[in-house]
Amino acid sequence: MRAIVVGSGAGGATAARELQSRGFEVVVLEAGPPFKPFTRRISWAEPLRRFGLLGGESTFKHLFPPMDIQRSSQELVLVRGLSTGGSTVLACGNLVRADRGLKEIGLDLTPEYDELEGELKPTTIPQENWRPVTNEMFLSARDMGLNPQPTPKVVDTSKCNNCGLCELGCVRGARWDSRKFLTEAIRKGAVLKSRSPVERVITENGRVSGVITHDNKKYNADVVVLAAGGIGSPQILKNSGLKAEDHLWVDIVLTLGGVLSGARQLEEPPMAWYTQHEDYILSPYPDILSHYFHKPWRKVPIQDRVGLMVKLADTEEGAVYADGKVDKPLTAYDQERLDLAINQAQEVMEGAGVSGPFVRGVPNGGHLGGTVPLKKEDVPNIRPSWLPEGLWVADLSLSPRSQGLPTILLTAALALRVSRKILETME
Repeated sequence: MRAIVVGSGAGGATAARELQSRGFEVVVLEAGPPFKPFTRRISWAEPLRRFGLLGGESTFKHLFPPMDIQRSSQELVLVRGLSTGGSTVLACGNLVRADRGLKEIGLDLTPEYDELEGELKPTTIPQENWRPVTNEMFLSARDMGLNPQPTPKVVDTSKCNNCGLCELGCVRGARWDSRKFLTEAIRKGAVLKSRSPVERVITENGRVSGVITHDNKKYNADVVVLAAGGIGSPQILKNSGLKAEDHLWVDIVLTLGGVLSGARQLEEPPMAWYTQHEDYILSPYPDILSHYFHKPWRKVPIQDRVGLMVKLADTEEGAVYADGKVDKPLTAYDQERLDLAINQAQEVMEGAGVSGPFVRGVPNGGHLGGTVPLKKEDVPNIRPSWLPEGLWVADLSLSPRSQGLPTILLTAALALRVSRKILETME
């Protein structure tokens, strides 16, 4: 049996490893090139940043090609990884259980969460490795009754040098990303083809029989697994004459910037702790994107900038088109909740001795899902019933609700459940 897995992020790599280990011949098609971390020599950019010569956030794509950045509306930027490892190579290594909206449809991923956590063994960053300002904000949040908790991470602290640039790739191999799973699949015989963006799936007599890549190459398969993310998977579906729903969610991130002389917040792993609320979290985060490309942040040197992030479960209203363009606004309801959360973040920062001027960073989203959402009747088979036979989805597109939490674990758990259902149906 042959399987095509489209994408190599948390979903694709998990599916590829599981299917290959259970007897499938797996080919992984990744749109992007092999991943290379960003150079750590970023001090050269400081003079350009101060004078606004780096341009807008789209410039970053030229400096760091694995990070795909596009505006989905005037007020919102979307970020995703287009490289081997998908968005996991650009993440902070957080491993948190996220299940918002899943109980409502009867989906319980506890077995998959238990299994993945047992294998990956998440730990936390020791508090002695936190910068003083991070510890003071933790204490401030605790005094406010926000119950901050150290963030579970898959980071080997013995290898970590506290560079603070997790989202630009880990040059020391301290942080887990999905290339570890992908490497295991390849060792067992899976084939990875990078720079192979899939254009569409091939459907014959109501069954999917393979895919066509952008360069018009055809790959035949008994099973096709779309794990190209909340933008990539619906784009392929629509290009194939199949439907995807206009319910894109992105987990909006907005970082509040304050000032503390000598804070040097970049000298620690980001998101060392978090507070969890009904539909958002707060977490310390220096926000490199805003520092280098957001005009209101320009006057403060990076060693004095302090950031506290809001990650919000946003309204599931966004559309992905066949050409890859996205229409995803910041709704009035999203803005109202962001305002409330940002006010709380400022109170935490002031309690820690961080001063103003407080400025907001670039609103952005990097957890992309909801475009092929599961419904209650889909849960037993873990696939939307309208998909042609042989076609599966194994990424955040399946999750009907925005999470406002880290989503690597959720993505991998969904892919694990999907993979095992594929195996069950093919027996």
